Amino acid sequence: MKTSKIGLFLGPLSFVLLFLMKTPEGMSVEAQAVLACTSWIAIWWMTEAIPIAATALLPLVIFPLTGAVSMKLTSEAYGHPYIFLFVGGFIIAKSIERWNLHKRIALGIIYIIGSNVNSIVLGFMIATAFLSMWISNTATSVMMLPIGLAIISQVERSGELTSKQQNVFGKVLMLAIAYSASIGGIATLIGTPPNLVLAGILEETFAIEITFERWLAIGLPFSIVMLFICWWYLTRISFSVDGMKLPGGKKEIAAQLKKLGNISYEEKMVGVVFGITAFAWVTKSFVLEKIFPSINDTIIAMTGAIVLFLIPSKSRKGGLIYWKEAVELPWGVLMLYGGGLSIAAAFQSSGLATWIGEQMNVIEGLSLFLMIFIIVSLVNFLTELTSNLATTAMLLPILASMAVALDINPFYFMVSAAMAASCAFMLPVATPPNAVVFGSGKLKMKDMIGAGIWMNIISILIISLLIYFILPILWGF
Repeated sequence: MKTSKIGLFLGPLSFVLLFLMKTPEGMSVEAQAVLACTSWIAIWWMTEAIPIAATALLPLVIFPLTGAVSMKLTSEAYGHPYIFLFVGGFIIAKSIERWNLHKRIALGIIYIIGSNVNSIVLGFMIATAFLSMWISNTATSVMMLPIGLAIISQVERSGELTSKQQNVFGKVLMLAIAYSASIGGIATLIGTPPNLVLAGILEETFAIEITFERWLAIGLPFSIVMLFICWWYLTRISFSVDGMKLPGGKKEIAAQLKKLGNISYEEKMVGVVFGITAFAWVTKSFVLEKIFPSINDTIIAMTGAIVLFLIPSKSRKGGLIYWKEAVELPWGVLMLYGGGLSIAAAFQSSGLATWIGEQMNVIEGLSLFLMIFIIVSLVNFLTELTSNLATTAMLLPILASMAVALDINPFYFMVSAAMAASCAFMLPVATPPNAVVFGSGKLKMKDMIGAGIWMNIISILIISLLIYFILPILWGF
C-alpha cells in the first residue's frame, strides 16, 4: 500500500484520537484541538496524501470548526508580510528569467568556478551563507534561486548528463541554497530573528548585553563547521555527485557566453533593479532604517517588483515584465508557507506553545549535557512546524526561569535554544529558505525530509557539544 494512501487515513485518525482523548493536565481545550489538527496536517504533509499545497489550506477549515482558532486569526497568516516578500522576490526572479539575465549569470558562475559539481555547490553555499549573515535568510534564498535554476536549466539543455544525474544535481543545488541560507544566518547577531530575540531577553531579564562581536565568536565558527559538513553530506552521502562534471568544460561555457551576445538594454535594467534591491536588503539595518524606520525586506522586495512594471522595454510595448508573466508564480508554495504560519499562530494563541515549554521541567535532575541535548532536540523539531521567531520568543523566558531555578548559567539553555531554532531542515514550512527552494519544483517532500532529518541530527549533536564544551571558554563563564 502506498504511503500516500496510508497517510490519507492515518491523518484524520490521529486527529480523532487526539481530539477525543482526555485533556492533559494544564492544557487548554483549544490547545488540545490545535494539537489534534496539527497532527492531521503534519501526517498529510509528510506522506503527501494530497498535494501539499492543498493540505496547507486545511487549517482554514479545521481550526475554526474545532474551536481551536478563529477564522480571522487563521486566515491572517496567509497574508503575512513574508508571503508578499516571496511575491516580490518571485516577480524579480521572473523578470530575470524573461530577459535571460539568469543564463548569463549562471554561465559566468560556471566559467569562474569550473565544471566540477562539488565546486559549484560549495561556491553557491559560501555565497549564500555570506549573504545570509547580513540580510534575511528569505531575501538571500530568493536572490539565489533564479541563479541556481539557471544553472540547472543549462545542464538539462546540454543533454550530456543522464536524466538521473540532472535530477540529482537539481536536488543538491536547491537544498544547498536553502540549508546554507539558514546556516549562514546563525553566524551574526543580525543574521536571523532568534539571535536578536535572545539578545533582547538576556538584556531585559539579566541585564546582560550580547554584543555583535561576542555573538560572532560562537556563531561564526558554528556556521563554518556546519556549512562544510552540510556540503560534504549533500554531495557525498545524501546525493552522491562526487566526480560528476558539467558538460563541455570551460570551452563550451565560453562558447555559450559568446552566443548570448552583448548584454541587452532589458538585461541591464533588470540587473540594475535586482542589484539595487539586493543592495537595499544588505544595507537596510545600517542605512535605510535610519531614514525610513518602518522599512523591511517585504517593502524592499515589493518596491523592486513594482519598478519592473514602470521601466519601459525597448523591444516591446509596456514594461520589463507583464502582469500575465508576473502571475506565473509558484502559488502552491505561498499557500504552503501560509499554512505553516497559521499553525505557528495557533500554537501561540491557544497556549499550546507555552504548555510544551512547561513540560520541559521534567528534565530537572538530569546531567547538564543531557539537559542541553534535550532542549536543542525539542526546539529543533518544534520549529519544523512553528516559526523559529515565535518558538524562541515563547521558550526563552521559560528557559531563563528554569536556569535560575536550577542554579545553572542561563547561557547554556538560552543560547542552545536560539541556535537550534535556526536548524530546521526537514520540511518546506520549517523555514522561508526551505519554502522558497521547494517552490522550484525540483524537490519532493521525501527529498527534503530524507536529507533534512540527518541534517537536524547533525546540528543537534554539534550544538550540544559546542554549548557544553566551547561556549564557557569563548564567553568566559
